[in-house]
Amino acid sequence: MNATMIQFFHWYSEGDSKLYDQVKSSAPYLKELGISAVWLPPAYKSSGGGFSVGYDPYDLFDLGEFDQKGGINTKYGSKDQLLEACKTLQENGISVIADIVLNHKAGGDEKEKFHAVKVDPENRQQNISEPFEIESYTKFTFPGRGEKYSDFKWNFQCFSGVDYAEGQDKGIFQIINDHGDGWDEMIAGEKGNYDYLMYNDIEHRNPFVREELNNWGKWYHDQIHFAGVRLDAVKHQSPEFYQEWLYALRANTGENIFAVGEYWAPGDLPLLQKYIDATKGSMSLFDSSLHHNLHEASLAGGDYDLRKIFDATLTQSNPLLSVTLVDNHDTQPLQDLEAPVEKWFKPLAYALILLRQDGYPCVFYPDLFGAHYTDKDKEGNDQEIFLDKVEKIEELLKARQLFAYGTQRDYFEDPNSLGWTREGDGYNKGCAVVLSNKDATEKHMEMGPEYAGQTFYDYLGWFPEKVVIDENGWGNFPVPAGNVSVWVPE
Repeated sequence: MNATMIQFFHWYSEGDSKLYDQVKSSAPYLKELGISAVWLPPAYKSSGGGFSVGYDPYDLFDLGEFDQKGGINTKYGSKDQLLEACKTLQENGISVIADIVLNHKAGGDEKEKFHAVKVDPENRQQNISEPFEIESYTKFTFPGRGEKYSDFKWNFQCFSGVDYAEGQDKGIFQIINDHGDGWDEMIAGEKGNYDYLMYNDIEHRNPFVREELNNWGKWYHDQIHFAGVRLDAVKHQSPEFYQEWLYALRANTGENIFAVGEYWAPGDLPLLQKYIDATKGSMSLFDSSLHHNLHEASLAGGDYDLRKIFDATLTQSNPLLSVTLVDNHDTQPLQDLEAPVEKWFKPLAYALILLRQDGYPCVFYPDLFGAHYTDKDKEGNDQEIFLDKVEKIEELLKARQLFAYGTQRDYFEDPNSLGWTREGDGYNKGCAVVLSNKDATEKHMEMGPEYAGQTFYDYLGWFPEKVVIDENGWGNFPVPAGNVSVWVPE
């Protein structure tokens, strides 16, 4: 079976503890579509309590079990609902991908005084003050949980920077602690050093912090039995830290846990490759370069040269460590990294990630279920957004499971239409795929001599006519204008 992941949430997913129940009830449907893994949102209590998407983590050990930050449940439900959702997925042969946020903590319980230096937000290597005493919420004692699961208390020595100091204008304050001189080392020079992202930045050079996070990883795995992890904001964390953390997780669980890192660098393939090298291939990365190409192609329409769609992408250069996606919670409309793939192009984009041999595809929740939400745009005006389910998405997912196997032959000679065939693998039949960003056309492509005389039909239902494969194993496969066709044997 071809592995396929779904991100089962988006930035505006409904609250009120409904998501985990939806995951549970959707498990048979996902199984039918061939979804093999579900990426769940951050499951731990965050500073926003039941209103938080989860990327402002407060207590990693509170999965919706303790009365903290305004209530017991997270936005998505209680710990019991989470466990039930995970169990149901696993009973349906679907593995769980846990969202891991270890870059920062938010919502500290008490203030502490310590010394820090204010730095230039655009060049964090540039100090704009002398060392001085500040007061900030760096003490995490978790009074609602007490010492259940862990007695570790966080203080300013566990952090390298904060963005809040009592009585000071907002800024970035680099903490002077015992565990490192300045920021932790990153692989890129963006903003001088992009170690600091938000809230209380975790000091991964503190050995007590590393031990706590290693212990937590094993504990979390024992709770929900995840088979993989999605690692948030890895560009802001030392590659050495995640290499060690993943090694400990795999050793402690005795499982080869899958890992994919979020290193968002659209159009900068060398940076993605540099991070893979720095982490010694211990994790896959989302192919943000391919997403960039899909977004650009969707805007340019027939002016885009489709032959270049995989140029400078991780999928082309390192397919075994590439996780492909069409959109995610950061690129959806009204988010900071907003760069959605246009509606007309999404079926083409999904064909490109689902029906080819390279990359591990990740489907985005609104593309399968639709979404409707309201938020403010960059000018502060309310905008109502309707995201429709992608046309033929279910058929494309099923085609991946039934027909996307075996040798791949590419027909990339035309700037406005691409085609490829999959020969099948002896157990599964193959398919022929054609897509166009301009006019209706057809491709003369080889399926292989074993298909000679066989009749193919349009799996997506655009054409009533059939295609008969000639005695040499070739056929002429049509596609509608600005669309995709998938041809499969009767």
